[in-house]
Amino acid sequence: MSRVDLAGAAVAAVLAATTAGIVGCAPAGDRGAAGPPAQVPARQLQSSVADAYSFLSQMMDKYAAGSTPRLVQSFTGGVLGQQHFTASETYDDALLVDAYLAAGTPGGRSRAEVIGNGLLYVQAHDPQHDGRVRAAYSPAPLRSPSDVTVTDAASHVGAMAWAGQALVQLYAATGRRVYLTGAEAIGNWVQAHCHDTRGPGGYTGGESANGQKIEWKSAEHNIDLYAFFSLLAMETRDPAWSVRAAWARRFVAGVWDARQGRFYIGTTSDGKTPNDSVTPEDVNSWSYLALRDPGYAASVGWDVRNLAVSAGGFSGVSFCGGDRTGVWFEGTAHLADALELRGGPGDGARAAEYLSDIYHAQAHGPNSDGLGIISASRNGLSDCGGGSYYASLHTGATAWYILAAGKTDPFFLISGPHGRSLVPAKRESFVREPSSVHGHGRQPAELAPGGRRDTLGHFLPAKLGAGKIGQVLAGLSPGIRCVRSERQPTSQLIGDLPHGAGAQLEGQLRAQVLTQCGR
Repeated sequence: MSRVDLAGAAVAAVLAATTAGIVGCAPAGDRGAAGPPAQVPARQLQSSVADAYSFLSQMMDKYAAGSTPRLVQSFTGGVLGQQHFTASETYDDALLVDAYLAAGTPGGRSRAEVIGNGLLYVQAHDPQHDGRVRAAYSPAPLRSPSDVTVTDAASHVGAMAWAGQALVQLYAATGRRVYLTGAEAIGNWVQAHCHDTRGPGGYTGGESANGQKIEWKSAEHNIDLYAFFSLLAMETRDPAWSVRAAWARRFVAGVWDARQGRFYIGTTSDGKTPNDSVTPEDVNSWSYLALRDPGYAASVGWDVRNLAVSAGGFSGVSFCGGDRTGVWFEGTAHLADALELRGGPGDGARAAEYLSDIYHAQAHGPNSDGLGIISASRNGLSDCGGGSYYASLHTGATAWYILAAGKTDPFFLISGPHGRSLVPAKRESFVREPSSVHGHGRQPAELAPGGRRDTLGHFLPAKLGAGKIGQVLAGLSPGIRCVRSERQPTSQLIGDLPHGAGAQLEGQLRAQVLTQCGR
């Protein structure tokens, strides 16, 4: 998602020097013969993830340490480093919260809280005092209101939805009400300023840096809002958020191209006409991660088939179909995560290949430090909309790599009440406390292999007989409520039954939750 617009002769000169020898291979659908292995051994992947966490912590402690509230510089090295681009993108900060919570350790949770406190601080000291957060800030330590420096004053719905879900994640992990209050304030701003009744409904894009209302609507933004509002509905027990989540989902369904099996980017400024000017990766992978709807699962395969890149010794996917001259590593991680969780024939192997591609770039990418993940395999990779990605180390790409390696879906709850890990895998203690003291590993609950969370945070086992769906729904119905306490794993109610109906059950559960929590 994060992309940077740079202009001027100085940047052009830097680009000319740094791209020499990187660009030159035509994009192709096959992985390069001399590229990384098809799958990274588990022990090596764990070590790579530990290195990725080290990079995030180095970036987080670049200007302050300990519990000082702060946001985190998004990029370092390469062209962006040479141009002294030090902004902290709000979207990236939210991803860091998710990645640290996914570690499942006290140290990770402490770091997530520090960033969450930074988000609350900039929200509280916004000049409008209306609950919004801006697109980007200076990463300076936040010790007084004068330390809040906005570097991009736009109020983009997507970035706000990500910030909001990160705050809900923190509330679920810590029980601290202040995080939920901050998240609700963001959601209320979006509802008041962006709710739209034109065409398929949904929400508009927010406000530009000069305060002008953005009239177009984005599928990606509405996917983000659907997940954010669904989390708010669960954690607040307020049925209004279920209604708002359904309204965002209505828009997403309205921009589905069933013939091609993918989503349009959104609508034009009239709020009705589908916008098909760009075919981005994220709208298709994120739609599956957020909706888990088998009716739209083909979108993941569309990305695999149409955005594949092998160029300059690197493989993965591009951001969009209009520029397949380089790899966008953040998007490659999105797609790996979606494939792992979709779990269709060949999905696991393809996801492993994508993780291997990112692992290779971590060690061998231009401007690599062996820890973080670069945004793109070459400088100037287009987003097909006027922005570009660069071969600079990126916190957001690194966080997505961590999430994908752990099969963690940030559109669902990552931690349960009081920090109980909901991630279905054992994790080593990769993350240091902000004070540089090692955190102690938390052992997550044992869960059925291949299971996944439903809207309530339950885990659904991978195997479920279709004939048992009614029985299971009847058993769960009394326990469905928009509250995060007293959840019972669905796996306690269902045995290891024949394969086939997990997705169907999840869809019915989601509909039942919306009904019982208020549609």
